[in-house]
Amino acid sequence: MPHHVGHVDWSFTQTPNPSSATSHLLSRRVIVGPEQGAVHTELAVGAFAPGGWLAPHVHAFEEAIYILEGELALDIDGRVHHLVAGDYGLMTVGTWHALANAGTTEVRWLSVNTPMRLAQETGRKDTFFEPDGFDPVAFVAGARRPKPDASLRFVGHYDGTPPQHEALALPDEVKGRKPAGIDTALLAYSGISVKFLVDKGFGADLLTLFTVDYEPRGAAQAHDHPFEETYFFLAGEIEGELDGIHYTLRAGDVVFASVGSVHGFYNNGTERVRWLETQAPQPPTRHSYRWTQAWTTAPARPER
Repeated sequence: MPHHVGHVDWSFTQTPNPSSATSHLLSRRVIVGPEQGAVHTELAVGAFAPGGWLAPHVHAFEEAIYILEGELALDIDGRVHHLVAGDYGLMTVGTWHALANAGTTEVRWLSVNTPMRLAQETGRKDTFFEPDGFDPVAFVAGARRPKPDASLRFVGHYDGTPPQHEALALPDEVKGRKPAGIDTALLAYSGISVKFLVDKGFGADLLTLFTVDYEPRGAAQAHDHPFEETYFFLAGEIEGELDGIHYTLRAGDVVFASVGSVHGFYNNGTERVRWLETQAPQPPTRHSYRWTQAWTTAPARPER
């Protein structure tokens, strides 16, 4: 299956999973996995009703999370963060973590992990819990907003890129303004703004998670990759073409493009478009894109 297009219906959160020693009021649904043709990627949406929690556990895979709405307490290796919409986090392989609703309304998030979770029939385990002694009330009470200093690791915040004419404008201050470097740079091309959130520089080894913003008339021409991609649409409306099939994509839609799936996106409207995107495995240093236009004919052969 070269690609998949679907839509997230959040009504599933009205019936949370049965409570157990390891979770309470948790709802979770896989939106990209083996059924959609994925080999490396499991993309899921999750939610806690008020009072919901997931006990401390550890994975044999890498996981990244992006908060869509509400408030979440997230423990990453002993440091408990109070996260809000626009925050994101990374749980590296072998890192203990726990989660709980830190507010009075439902909290929702998007998560991606790779390798995919092991199926039960394999007889192998990739997740281990330690529920004994977990106090969700004390856990939430101890959560703190991440302080953006040099000691902060594995969490961050990004609301999305403003219009490019604003994002690329220089502030009045020349000396003393907020530092920025190649590690925090915004990638802008063809009316597209890309901001990497979780990648190798952030500490991930197996996946990437980033935001994409399209200006009106922004476009990515038809291409494919040697890795899998997913797209979770947050705002706006855009034309997508995947393997020759045309789609109109809006907020709440999800797209999966497998290795070799030819895809392009074209903002023909008057509004900006925003989505979250993931990649697994991480892209190679070179040859991440194979543009269809560039390979319509054979390259010129050097004379001999």
